[in-house]
Amino acid sequence: MIQLLPVTGIPEVTPGSPLGEWIARAIAWEPGDVVVIAQKVVSKAEGRMVRLNEIEPSEFAQRCARESGRDPRLIEIVLRESRRIVRMDHGVMICETAHGLVCANAGVDLSNVDGGASATLLPVDPDASAERLAREIEAVSGFPVCVIVSDTFGRPWREGLVDVAIGVSGFSPLSDCRGQSDTHGYPLQATILADADQLAAAAGLIFRKTARVPACVVRGFTVVPGHGKARELIRAANRDMFR
Repeated sequence: MIQLLPVTGIPEVTPGSPLGEWIARAIAWEPGDVVVIAQKVVSKAEGRMVRLNEIEPSEFAQRCARESGRDPRLIEIVLRESRRIVRMDHGVMICETAHGLVCANAGVDLSNVDGGASATLLPVDPDASAERLAREIEAVSGFPVCVIVSDTFGRPWREGLVDVAIGVSGFSPLSDCRGQSDTHGYPLQATILADADQLAAAAGLIFRKTARVPACVVRGFTVVPGHGKARELIRAANRDMFR
């Protein structure tokens, strides 16, 4: 049985909040637990926020704003967080971040912050954030835990949003089944499962935008041990057929 256990009772997170400690004290841990933590609270705890009234939009940002009807200050923040713009149309900006993630608005988000006055940015290094939170939780709980930092992404060719792993600590984000055989004895040649993304998506059922649940413990799923990083999930450009 795989269980999804919401982590509740966490106070409002602000810069410097002991997020790992709060999560550690909010649940009775068991060996093998994987905790998925929403990027938004990780970014808040790390102070990855910017107030819109402190932003001076560039001429390019102002032009984009006129064409899209969006706030030029928000567009300027998105541009600063982007390595490149993949596509910009219909008021939507698909960007590649400095981490190599391809997502809407480079992960810049106004929701669940302070009513629109400030935006959150993705953590500078989500894998390092996951590792730090794993150490903080273990220090309080006494249990080594696997940690996923998740964010909500849109998907090409599919409607709707799904949570994915942008930071990982304590296990391999990929499960390589190549060389194994299926139930009929057929050898698997290309099956590599994105375990971290699937766990993040499962936790997304608990998070929701209005649920005020910042973390979810996944219990009963056996991960592949290792010192994995979420950046392993990013397909190299020379293997990406859509770039």
